[in-house]
Amino acid sequence: MPRLSEVLAQLDALWPPERAEQWDAVGTVCGDPDAPVTRVLIAVDPVRSVVDEALGLGADLILTHHPLYLRGTTTVAAGTFKGRVVHTLIKHDIALHVAHTNADSADPGVSDALAGALGLRVVGPLVPDPTDPAGRRGLGRICELDRPATLRDFAARAAHRLPATAQGIRVAGDPDTLVSTVAVSGGSGDSLFDQVRAAGVDVFLTADLRHHPVSEATQHSPLGLVDAAHWATEWPWCELAATQLDEISDRHDWDLRVHVSKTVTDPWSSHHSSGAPN
Repeated sequence: MPRLSEVLAQLDALWPPERAEQWDAVGTVCGDPDAPVTRVLIAVDPVRSVVDEALGLGADLILTHHPLYLRGTTTVAAGTFKGRVVHTLIKHDIALHVAHTNADSADPGVSDALAGALGLRVVGPLVPDPTDPAGRRGLGRICELDRPATLRDFAARAAHRLPATAQGIRVAGDPDTLVSTVAVSGGSGDSLFDQVRAAGVDVFLTADLRHHPVSEATQHSPLGLVDAAHWATEWPWCELAATQLDEISDRHDWDLRVHVSKTVTDPWSSHHSSGAPN
């Protein structure tokens, strides 16, 4: 049975905290380094429903993609929802560890998992990490379809293969355009339009696309855009991370029980299609 410090050392080897963006908040939020770990829950968001799931499982460690305190705090008072999360975790001896942008740029990372969920072949990173001599790390991935498809059919593939959310899938571009090359980026990706255009791909799949960047992108070129829910584009990483942690456990004879949260923590709860304009 490993100690928490031993498990965290392996997680930091997978996703070195120094590779996180400077603005990010990754690493261990709470947890006794000498405490034993037998069961791990992996999720996208460190919210109360995930903590409740961990309690039900008897988990000793929660690994999430999103930070609990991204912008810092001056209090962990239980009267706030984040403070209540911290109090609950400590009270029940559950550790919380975060791998965010250091998992985005990893090899394999968040966008590799997204590409895998969509059945795409990864060619390389969209924004290469200049410190990686192998040229495999970096933000986003450039991918190829197994055979050309219309933008409509590719969007339908994304809707079918990604976890269901209230938002579903939004598409910009001619739905009958044939596409064969795809850029993907798990999470918010509209800051990457320059790199996507430079890559010369046919379609870009990401999340949280905003009106003005999309409007400008569609004026620049016939690039197709597929906008999925933020949570849905990052949830496949949880399964990838579970596989990686299972391999580590087997290698060290730890016999960890690793679970992927099925709790949908996407914040949008319903969707209503608007009527035709007058």
